Amino acid sequence: MLIDGVFSGGGLKGFALVGAYEVLEEKGYQFKRVAGTSAGAILASFIAAGYTAKEIERLFDDLDLTSLLDSRLTMLPFPLLKWLHIYWRLGLYQGKELEKWFLEKLADKGVYSFSDLPEGSLKLVASDLTNGRMIVLPDDLERYGIAQETFPVARAVRMSCGIPFFFEPVRLKVGSGDTIVVDGGVLSNFPMWIFDNDVGKRDRPVLGLKLSRRKEEMEGRQIKNAINLFEALFSTMKNAHDEKYISRKHEKNIVFIPVENYSATQFDLDEESKRDLLDIGRKRTELFLNLW
Repeated sequence: MLIDGVFSGGGLKGFALVGAYEVLEEKGYQFKRVAGTSAGAILASFIAAGYTAKEIERLFDDLDLTSLLDSRLTMLPFPLLKWLHIYWRLGLYQGKELEKWFLEKLADKGVYSFSDLPEGSLKLVASDLTNGRMIVLPDDLERYGIAQETFPVARAVRMSCGIPFFFEPVRLKVGSGDTIVVDGGVLSNFPMWIFDNDVGKRDRPVLGLKLSRRKEEMEGRQIKNAINLFEALFSTMKNAHDEKYISRKHEKNIVFIPVENYSATQFDLDEESKRDLLDIGRKRTELFLNLW
């Protein structure tokens, strides 16, 4: 059965998305078009490039996640370095190794730019902080004077999963200045709306994979310190746009995958946790498909 897919962000919790994809593939579902934000953008790009679920699982099994954390070389003490990187570079890690890994894996399937994919088959969400607006890639590149066809898919994925303060933002050269682009989750962590046409209709069924519980199942947050406050602020901000769109009507097409007990930036995730996340994705998708 041909469907379209939309995948939410969630950092390292995205291993659960791979488990969900495995079940969908086993049941005979094929994605005509895919879209995603952050971790969802990674899965979407690999699916669009032609990777099977098992191949994606092997990619992550073979990957040392900590190898993607590329700090800048310096003689300064590490505690001071962290603050300087955030202040001047706007992130702890460069993100170059992250983009390099995307480039290598997509190249293995012959995908370099968006011209190597069927038109409209992949859409990724990022956030333009300079102009205060959401970017859908590759659709919105023309407003920056950039050709869609030649833009690297790996760069687009890197833009979509640039966790603020964790990875340095991508700087798009536009005219005489830079446009600062970060994680799409800042503005739309789950773009379930992305395949609607001008009158809100869809060409085929759209299935969403969302790394969270249903809204009514979520507990209130405990805010006791500044870190709790920042986490709550960012979580509220990134979900506000999407929650307004998602209704009971849309929920019937969404697999909700509860992964709140895992961290989005836990790059030292052990093998047991990876397996647990994969299993959560599989089980929740199997339950969902029994009723869909």
